[in-house]
Amino acid sequence: MLLSLNRTSLYYQPVPPSPQEVAIKHEIDSIYTEDPYMGSRPITAIINRSGMNVSRPTVQKYMREMGISAIYAKPNLSKKNPEHKIFPYLLRGVKASYPNHIWGTDITFIRMNKGWLYLVVFMDWFSRYVLAWELDFTLEVALCLQL
Repeated sequence: MLLSLNRTSLYYQPVPPSPQEVAIKHEIDSIYTEDPYMGSRPITAIINRSGMNVSRPTVQKYMREMGISAIYAKPNLSKKNPEHKIFPYLLRGVKASYPNHIWGTDITFIRMNKGWLYLVVFMDWFSRYVLAWELDFTLEVALCLQL
């Protein structure tokens, strides 16, 4: 043990991936490039329909190795930033008793076949009347400023 190296690591020859593994990874890449919202389940089904037999855990492993994952709205999108000031809730105990007394706004996302749409709504709390709304494919500041 002159250099403190393990002898087996000196003789190790890396094994290249099999042609079947490479073909499956290419198929996963082409499916993901076309529809990045797909996860391992639909990708496995498409690959199996094309004639290659592959299990879902194998597709999951290859997707992890390739560094890809389905694009979807994930939880905890509204995590607090400790540097941001927390404002008091000024409407506690106030009842919306006439039109245009209290307005509210919300941003929500709507799932579509190939992605998401983002909806911004301004409404009157008393009448529940929608004052303005806007749809967009991206969740950017311009979406709210267009109203």
